[in-house]
Amino acid sequence: MSRAFNRKKDKSWMHTPEALAKHFIAYNAKFLGNTEVDQPKGTEVVRDAVRKLKFQRHIKKSEGQKIPKVELQISIYGVKILDPKTKDVQHNCQLHRISFCADDKTDKRIFTFICKDSESNKHLCYVFDSEKCAEEITLTIGQAFDLAYKKFLESGGKDVETRKQIGSLQKRIQELETENSELKKHLQTLEEQLLIAQVPPGGGNSKVPTDIFDMVPFSPVAPLVPLPASNASPPPPPARPAEIRKDLFGAEPFDPFTCGAADFPPDIQSRLDEMQEGFKMGLTVEGTVFSLDPLDGRC
Repeated sequence: MSRAFNRKKDKSWMHTPEALAKHFIAYNAKFLGNTEVDQPKGTEVVRDAVRKLKFQRHIKKSEGQKIPKVELQISIYGVKILDPKTKDVQHNCQLHRISFCADDKTDKRIFTFICKDSESNKHLCYVFDSEKCAEEITLTIGQAFDLAYKKFLESGGKDVETRKQIGSLQKRIQELETENSELKKHLQTLEEQLLIAQVPPGGGNSKVPTDIFDMVPFSPVAPLVPLPASNASPPPPPARPAEIRKDLFGAEPFDPFTCGAADFPPDIQSRLDEMQEGFKMGLTVEGTVFSLDPLDGRC
């Protein structure tokens, strides 16, 4: 391993200062992973981390897992590790937290850097595999350090505090976005459960059946049958209601089933008596029919 940032001063850097100060330099590489280390710097520390991650990657490769590809965005503010397709930030390593960066002279595809984690304050070694750009990526990170240090001297140290505040805000924004995504998923699950709870059993088909005329069928009630009296005599006629409605002319309605003999007017009662006597005397003699109708003149 060789330390980065030991580039001779008589050689110029690869990129313009504006490219790293106002924008970033992007590279594609394979990400072997990161692992915790005991020291913030050192060739042996990095070598042990590379050996450990290579072994883990070899096991995963035997299980059919491929080494994930990532995009590195290098600027004077730090090194971002993103998904090359979705551009989601996987790791955001601020430059003032990176304490060591090196490429492997025995394996020119490997380069590493050590960064102090902002949450756990542990030192993590990040290991990458780039077939053609390992040394160039290491030098680009070194140039970003050189420019950041010059800017620090020009600002009197105020720029470092500003970067820390920006880094904290970016971290908080990322946490809020993650929390918002989880809340959206939870809300969607609750809406689905509510829709399922609103559907009645049987597929929600609670429509009342109708006939061919789209009318609700009438459900007849069993007719009321009067019960016989205890002495086997026929039941008495139903009692007349206390209040009897009258028609338009003020007369009470006629009901032959509830009226007694005394309820008929005198003329009607006499006619009924005559009809009853005629019914008792009605005979048929040698084909002659005696009419029972008192209004009929035949005899």
